[in-house]
Amino acid sequence: MNAAAQQAFQNLSGPGKPLRAEPPDAAEFTGLIKSAMARLDDADNPQLSIESRFDLAYNAAHALCLAALRWHGWRSGNRYIVFQLLPHTLELGPAVWRVLAKCHDIRNLGEYEGHLNIDERITADLLAAAHAVEKKVRALPTPA
Repeated sequence: MNAAAQQAFQNLSGPGKPLRAEPPDAAEFTGLIKSAMARLDDADNPQLSIESRFDLAYNAAHALCLAALRWHGWRSGNRYIVFQLLPHTLELGPAVWRVLAKCHDIRNLGEYEGHLNIDERITADLLAAAHAVEKKVRALPTPA
């Protein structure tokens, strides 16, 4: 991990901050990927409703991003952080993490305010981002 990544993790950790160091766990890493892949496979099914596909893709992406964060030895108490740290955990740029951050906001509006404003375009973008994360996570070796 480069110095900028280490600094990003340190800036978000400590008392009252959302990130804490915790050794990676092989079973957790594998379980997160397994759960994510079941969801992502279902999200790719065009026969499902757009709402279901969005929800499945979002949760798959989150599980994959969490797996990457855990692989690096960190745990977050905030769902958004796993997307925010993608440039450092998987070297994925704004084309991916901005889509996931936007979908996080959309998901929150739907979950907490009952306003799920999605369409085919955002769902397709979400699926593309989730698959980009999947490719990077699958390249990580299982933690010891």
